[in-house]
Amino acid sequence: MTLSENWQSPIAPGLSWYQATSGDRPTYPALDGSRSADVAIIGGGYTGLQAAYNLARAGTNVVLIEGARIGDGASGRNGGQLGTGQRWWPEEMEETLGYERSKALFDLAERAKHHLLAFAAEHGIDIEYMPGQMNVAHKPGYIRAYVENAEIAAMRYDYPHMRFMDEAETRERLGSKRYFCGVRDTGTGHIHPLKLLIGLARVTQEAGASLFEMTRATAIQQRGGRTEIETASGTITAERVLIACNGYIGNLEPVTARHVMPIRSFIGATVPLDQFRSVLPGGEAVADSRFVVRYFRKSRDGRLLFGGREAYTSDNPRDIKSHISRQIAELYPELRNIEITHAWGGTVGITLPRQPFAREVVPGVTSIGGYSGHGVMLSNYCGKLYADAVLGRSDDLDLFKALDIPSFPGGARMRAPLLFLALTWFALRDRF
Repeated sequence: MTLSENWQSPIAPGLSWYQATSGDRPTYPALDGSRSADVAIIGGGYTGLQAAYNLARAGTNVVLIEGARIGDGASGRNGGQLGTGQRWWPEEMEETLGYERSKALFDLAERAKHHLLAFAAEHGIDIEYMPGQMNVAHKPGYIRAYVENAEIAAMRYDYPHMRFMDEAETRERLGSKRYFCGVRDTGTGHIHPLKLLIGLARVTQEAGASLFEMTRATAIQQRGGRTEIETASGTITAERVLIACNGYIGNLEPVTARHVMPIRSFIGATVPLDQFRSVLPGGEAVADSRFVVRYFRKSRDGRLLFGGREAYTSDNPRDIKSHISRQIAELYPELRNIEITHAWGGTVGITLPRQPFAREVVPGVTSIGGYSGHGVMLSNYCGKLYADAVLGRSDDLDLFKALDIPSFPGGARMRAPLLFLALTWFALRDRF
């Protein structure tokens, strides 16, 4: 099967700048006939592929299916920021989980970061890593929390790479006057996510895993102590199953669907900012304090990659560029007329507490997702941790399984409308 590089996924709108700059993008066959495996994996993003790679390398018979093209989901379309720690700040997690569990989860996230970078280096994958990230406050009332965040990271979490920035330094490092303070993190950075995904798929296949794309799972059922995954072109029978669909779970598995909800996020890429050197002169990535986070960074060739608009319905907007342009102009008035060459969207899986969902949903079937916008490094590592658990090497995945992730209220019919109302309310609060 040959697909044009201009082919656009039916699951996400817009040709991404990542796709336009990834070079040759391999295709994989669709499933043709039934298969048997030790482990079957549904979902060809970071989680599924890392699990498949680590299992196959250990000699496990692995079959992975992806409903669209490998890389069409969030793993190939996201903001590319690694971040540090979990989605919550460590002091926030400490309030509900206690110091010991909060520290364990922070340390796990650091291992995830180092694993991702080491994996890319080991396999010669040019992920276009650029160092540095800044978390910035859009309200002056947050200043004290940002001061304490840097102090707590150093003193209680053994992470000395964060430093508080006052308003003057924040303005200088961002080239924008719209933020009041920030924390600069020199221990992390940002990447080209699709290049990582393409390289990961390559080494996973080389390790011996069977990869099939354009193969959508339509049902999961258990029979005779094994699990059967139905597709339009055959049935996969396996002893164990990993569901790694994240925000694209749909109606495939009801437990995951109750706990992981999809929202859509959109990104625009400008022309290179050759004449606007004051914009992010240090090349760091940025995430702000809004509930509907604005996240942006410079690419290696100097483009501004800006994300921020979210949608809480199944509809995709007709004009992504105009919305992104308005948000860019709010922060950088001098870029009001800057050309946006690419604009695209994708689906993010979120949970109510914005922490990952990992659970054995039925015997032998594990579901992992709900990274809530913090998934570049966590999703890769969760795939590895799943493989480690299957192989009896580590029980670190239990740190996520032990998290209290409540289901979204409202039942199947009302979950989406209630989520829309709640997130719209929080988005309105960002303005005041």
